[in-house]
Amino acid sequence: MAGADLCVRVAYGTSESQYEREVFVPAGSSIEDAIRASDVLAQYPEIDLGKTPVGIFGERHALADPVRDGDRVEIYRRLIADPKETRRRRAGKSKRAR
Repeated sequence: MAGADLCVRVAYGTSESQYEREVFVPAGSSIEDAIRASDVLAQYPEIDLGKTPVGIFGERHALADPVRDGDRVEIYRRLIADPKETRRRRAGKSKRAR
């Protein structure tokens, strides 16, 4: 199957919008190749691939890692709040309310 195109989805979300695009990249392409082929960087210039974590199906990967047919490449954004700390605060409020 050398030289065959791979179908990959690239996803990115903000609090205001969701971006998901299907792209076809040559076999042997990297996560970075798929992201660049998707045009997401033109639509969201705040994405800095040098600093922004990326992954496939919720698992972090390096930009140079290869993609496989059917992968969902995800571009992650920085969390506003630590989820563990948010749960602790909610649990504390719940205990005080009883």
